[in-house]
Amino acid sequence: MTDTTFDQPFPLGEPNDAFAQYFTGRSYLAPLVGGSTPVSNVTFEPGCRNNWHIHHGTGGAGDQILLCTAGAGWYQADGEEPVHMTPGTSVRVPAGTKHWHGAAADSWFSHLAFLTPGEDMRNEWLEPVGDEVYAQLPTTITTDGENA
Repeated sequence: MTDTTFDQPFPLGEPNDAFAQYFTGRSYLAPLVGGSTPVSNVTFEPGCRNNWHIHHGTGGAGDQILLCTAGAGWYQADGEEPVHMTPGTSVRVPAGTKHWHGAAADSWFSHLAFLTPGEDMRNEWLEPVGDEVYAQLPTTITTDGENA
């Protein structure tokens, strides 16, 4: 069931059933722009996150840009500290980077997802982000956005 109090500037979309096997929790997908540079609004219910995954491509293809538009969530590249995302936060995920992203435990989260077009584009879906890893995320965020 969706939370109608969650205010975001883009459509919620439909349940992301086609990719549900790669998510812990429920997500929604609203394709906004098709063609060679697809853009989608992805919305995560509280606690929802996708599995670790890698975007592949050749010749500069496969980079991903995530732009938070509503709520609060997380992005993390393998071996790096998690990045707290709130409206206006953006991250660039270079092709070949193992990463995950999803909602904070107590918040809905929406982001626009852009993929740089090119050849040999594919996603490699990996293991879920386990509850033990997710539970280690900082629970206090300072007013300047830094993890406490």
